[in-house]
Amino acid sequence: MSATDSTLAGPPQAAATPANPAALEALPGRRRDLVPVLAILAFIAVALPVTGSLPTWVTLTVAALAMGMMLFIMASGLTLVFGLMDVMNLGHAAFVAVGAYTATLMVGPLQALLQSASIWAGMAAILAVVAVAMAVTALLGWVYERLFVKPVYGDHLKQILITIGAMIVMEQLVLVVFGANQMLLPLPEALRGSILLGDDVAIERYRLVAVGVGLAVFIGLTLVLGRTRIGLLIRAGVENRSMVEALGYRVRTVFVGVFVAGSALAGLGGVMWGFYREQFTVAIGAEVLVQMLIIVIIGGLGSVAGCFAGAMLVALTTNYVSFLLPDLALVSNILVMMAVLLWRPQGLYPVHKP
Repeated sequence: MSATDSTLAGPPQAAATPANPAALEALPGRRRDLVPVLAILAFIAVALPVTGSLPTWVTLTVAALAMGMMLFIMASGLTLVFGLMDVMNLGHAAFVAVGAYTATLMVGPLQALLQSASIWAGMAAILAVVAVAMAVTALLGWVYERLFVKPVYGDHLKQILITIGAMIVMEQLVLVVFGANQMLLPLPEALRGSILLGDDVAIERYRLVAVGVGLAVFIGLTLVLGRTRIGLLIRAGVENRSMVEALGYRVRTVFVGVFVAGSALAGLGGVMWGFYREQFTVAIGAEVLVQMLIIVIIGGLGSVAGCFAGAMLVALTTNYVSFLLPDLALVSNILVMMAVLLWRPQGLYPVHKP
C-alpha cells in the first residue's frame, strides 16, 4: 500500500487525541465571553423597576424565557446549517410546519395519554409526539438536501431562490394532505393551568416544560459540538475542510448529517410551538421565519451559544416591549438587531472562519 493509499484509507490512530490542546481551544465554539450574558441579565434586571410590579415582571420574564426556548429550538437547526455548511436554507420554516402537522396525526393514537391527569402520562405523550415528528422531519430533511440543496452548494443566490421555492412546494403539499382548515393540537390535560407562587405569581405549566426542553437541547448541542469526536470533526471541517478530507474523513457526509439534525430540530420546534399555539395553519413556520433569521444574525452564524443568547434577547424584548409600548412591538426585533450589530457587527458569539 502506498503512502497515498494509507492516507485515504483512514486517519492514523494518533490523530484520535489532539497533540496540541491549544489548537483545539482555538477551534470555533471554544471561546468564552460572558459580556452578552451579563448584558441580557442586566436587561432583565432593568425591566423590574420599569414594569413596576414584581408579579408582572416574573410572569413576563418566564413567558419570554419559554418563548425564547422554543425560538431557539427552531433557529438552532438553521444556525447550524447556515453557519457550518454555508447554506442559506430559507425553506427551514417548512420543517417547522411539517413537525407541527405531524404532531396532529398522533392526537388520536395518544388520546388516552393526552387526556390523563397524570403529569407523567402527559410528558410521555409529548415525548412520543416529538419522537415521531423529529423522525419524519429528519427523513424529509435528507430528501430535501439531496433534491434542492446539493445542486446549489456554494451559490447563495441560487440557494435563496431554490429554498424559498422548496418551502412553497412543501407548504402546498401539506395543504394537499391535510387541507386548508386550522389544525388542532391540544395540550395534555396535565400540563394545562398554572402553578401559583405565593398569592400573585402564576406560571403556566407548559412554559416550564418548554424551558426544560430548550435547556436540554442547548446543553445537548453544546456537549455534542464541544466534547465529542463528531463535534470535533464538524468544527475541524469548518476550520479546514481540505485537511480533514486529507485525513480520510468524508466531510460531505458529516455535513449532510448536520442538515438532517437541523431539520429534526425544526420538527421538534414545530411540535413545541404547535402545542403552545394549539391552533395553527400551514403558515406556522413562515410566521416565525423572520424572527429565526434575526436570532441567527445577532447570535453569530454557526454559533449555538449565540443562537441561544439571541433567542433569549429577542423573546425578552418582544414581551417587555409588548407590555410597556405595544405600538413598538412590531419593530422591536429590528431595533434589537440594529443595536446588537452596531455593538458587535459579527454577532454576540461569532464563529471565526479562516
